[in-house]
Amino acid sequence: MSLGFSFYSRIKGGGEMIIEKILNNNVVLTLTADEKEMVVMGRGLAFNKRVGDGIDPTLIEKTFVTEGKEVTEQLAELFKEIPLDEIEVANEIIQLAQKELDVKLSTNIHLTLTDHIHFAITRSKEGLDLKNPLIWEIKKFYKKEYQIGLNAIDRIQEKLGVTLNPDEAGSIALHIVNARQGDQDMNQTFQMTKIVQDILNIVRMHYGLVFDENSLNYTRFITHLQYFAQRMIAGEIHESGDDFLYEQVQIKYPKAFDCTVKINSYLKSAHQKEMSMDEQVYLTIHIHRVADN
Repeated sequence: MSLGFSFYSRIKGGGEMIIEKILNNNVVLTLTADEKEMVVMGRGLAFNKRVGDGIDPTLIEKTFVTEGKEVTEQLAELFKEIPLDEIEVANEIIQLAQKELDVKLSTNIHLTLTDHIHFAITRSKEGLDLKNPLIWEIKKFYKKEYQIGLNAIDRIQEKLGVTLNPDEAGSIALHIVNARQGDQDMNQTFQMTKIVQDILNIVRMHYGLVFDENSLNYTRFITHLQYFAQRMIAGEIHESGDDFLYEQVQIKYPKAFDCTVKINSYLKSAHQKEMSMDEQVYLTIHIHRVADN
């Protein structure tokens, strides 16, 4: 189900809103004029308030109008647990991304990115820094989104005083990438899924193996294939022309490179697409990791 909520900076005018449910001092549930549930946020909005009391419109900072009770509960529960400062910073990052990329991101990102930032901050405070296994590819294929991720880390440091691991820039970038892909239709989703499955089958037959689907290398491989398929369908194949690295993987990982050649032939035959030199390099390395180790 789509989250389907609208994001506003401040309510002006209109009739008095009544508190339907208090989530914390800063977040309450109310109803719009057409009886839709709405999450309302503002510092001290519910302080010394009870259900049935009116909401002071001068304290309202953000509102979220949702579609469906289930969605409202998801959003409300998230905002109940997360400090208002973190929600505000997440929104600033989303607005920055939309401006820099000149796109309208899927509304899901207000939920997913806010949640991710909250847990990234929590992990950082506990001294638990996680490495992003796709950071190399993110830097390479999603340069604009990665730069936004770096700016996001700077903003979190500036606004919240928390220093995040640089790898978090890559994770933030992937949330933005996913939000840009949010409007793809079912045909694109089916095509992407088929490409991933066909490539997996080629690798299985080439090596005569059964994948360890619980391994980290397998998870990395699947994720790489998913993003590759998205880029290919969108026509976003990048090329740097790094002949040296291309030649090196042929020499260092010959069996994996032969498998990549088979996959490239399949793509040309079945989808009239051809991998760039860069894509062949990255795919060869992933195949070696998942199959040759």
